[in-house]
Amino acid sequence: MCPDLSKIARYAHVDDFAYRIMKRLVPGPYTFVLKATRDVPKLLVRKQKTVGIRVPDDTVARALLNELGSPIVSTSATIDGEVLNDPDELHARFPHVDAFVDGGWGGIEPSTIIDLTGDEAVVLREGAGPIDFL
Repeated sequence: MCPDLSKIARYAHVDDFAYRIMKRLVPGPYTFVLKATRDVPKLLVRKQKTVGIRVPDDTVARALLNELGSPIVSTSATIDGEVLNDPDELHARFPHVDAFVDGGWGGIEPSTIIDLTGDEAVVLREGAGPIDFL
């Protein structure tokens, strides 16, 4: 996750086509698949050399990102297909996690994933973000 569009270029190649789409949709419930730069740790880059990047619209996540001034690696809290969004249940299920930021209940619907590595936008997963812009 990145605090804004200006931080994305360090970690992903953003051409004019991708920038125009992302500018309309962020912050928001979208994850964009982009070609990774060399600044992305190899542990996070798949064989396709892509990276998924979000600029969240959640106020707690944005405040944390802005305070840190750098991106955060994150994942959904999902066990056996069940999305965990209750802070108390997260604490119970993940007792070895050192710290949680309790921003209250999270959203139930995952982000919409859009691949912007080619000449056109490809929706990889429909989620909370509308896709009527395509």
